[in-house]
Amino acid sequence: MISVFKQTWALMVGMLLLMLGNGLQGTLLGVRGSLEQIDSSTMGFIMAGYFVGFLGGSKLTPILLYRVGHVRVFAAFGSLVSAAFILYAAIVNPYAWWLLRVLVGFCFSGLYVVAESWLNYTASNESRGKALSLYMIVQMSGMVLGQLLLNVGDPAGYELFVLITVLVSVSIAPILLSATNRAPVEVSARSMGLKELSRTSPLASFSMLMLGGIYAVLFAMSPVYATERGLSVAQTSLFITTIFAGALLFQLPVGWLSDKMDRRFLIIGVTAMGATMSLISLYLGDSFTVLLVAAFVLGGASNPLYALLVAYANDYLEHDQMAAAAGGLLFINGCGAMFGPVIVGYAMSKLGIEWYFITLLILMSTICLYGTYRMSQREHVMNDEPAPYLPISSNTSGLGTSYAIDAAEDELLDELEDIEEVYEERQYDDLVIKRFDETPKTPE
Repeated sequence: MISVFKQTWALMVGMLLLMLGNGLQGTLLGVRGSLEQIDSSTMGFIMAGYFVGFLGGSKLTPILLYRVGHVRVFAAFGSLVSAAFILYAAIVNPYAWWLLRVLVGFCFSGLYVVAESWLNYTASNESRGKALSLYMIVQMSGMVLGQLLLNVGDPAGYELFVLITVLVSVSIAPILLSATNRAPVEVSARSMGLKELSRTSPLASFSMLMLGGIYAVLFAMSPVYATERGLSVAQTSLFITTIFAGALLFQLPVGWLSDKMDRRFLIIGVTAMGATMSLISLYLGDSFTVLLVAAFVLGGASNPLYALLVAYANDYLEHDQMAAAAGGLLFINGCGAMFGPVIVGYAMSKLGIEWYFITLLILMSTICLYGTYRMSQREHVMNDEPAPYLPISSNTSGLGTSYAIDAAEDELLDELEDIEEVYEERQYDDLVIKRFDETPKTPE
């Protein structure tokens, strides 16, 4: 992993700074909105803008890359994000904020595509899998640490908005100074229609739609919930940090279990855990300690679920279909994420803030129950070789997912080659021993 970091340090440092800014901006905007007396339903509409832009960016960025190249796209998108962050504080207006959130979501979708394609170009075939894993760790770590920066300034002032603007501006420098414009643009493989995808894996398709709503609640509406509930800035920062910490730390155990068992049992298990924690929070959420435990478990149950659903869908696909299917699942997830903040924001505004956890309970329970139903409708039949669990999230572009699939296949081929070499060596040793035993012995 150290050798991989030496190869890609500029990209990793730049991505860490970029994610520090992105991690803080959503939380900061949610807190600032409450301080400006913007109601929850309007904030839900504003927060949904990011997912609208992200979905659009995932479709249009490959076209821009083909026309003008990686360097120009990355520099332009980084500059637009930096400008949008400072305009949040300059123009305190819900409609302006929504437009800026759309712009930020669009640009970050493009930045992820550029970063992942550069990463794939920089890494060798032998190190691509480790490089992608390190990239995901850096990305999530930046989101976690970004929440703590909420404590270094007053959300009602300009300082924090200036900080995230500076972080994004500085993040561009190491990447642009170290990158070439030779990074290839690989447009996604053949597309897979949503109807074909839903027929191939109904559970993955339906669950991904619900998961988009869960993401929207946890990663967009949590600052609004925390502020409306009366938490201090420090408590809000810790609450949201704990969500991202759970999302990061649960990846490894869920990924390990995913390759050891029927993935449907795991999907049912993690969503049941999330639903149970949501229910507990409804009755015991007045305790801040319980709230932190709930945040950790819900973050841990939701974030690895994305990669788990992609892996489950891939179990029923050929290799050349996987990238297209991942793109379709990302689109479905984005659709759920677009409407999630609007629905939960309206419910919190009209029916009470407890609908934050009620919405999570409904969504988690729906996936759990549907997974149980699907187990009664379909036997656990898949390809000869189960698809590996990939270290990806909803922030990973379709291009990055394609690279992750290729890296996993390369690692599998390397393992098979090692097994064949060991087998051949053992055969040779057995042959030598056999011939030695058959050699006539000279009498003493």
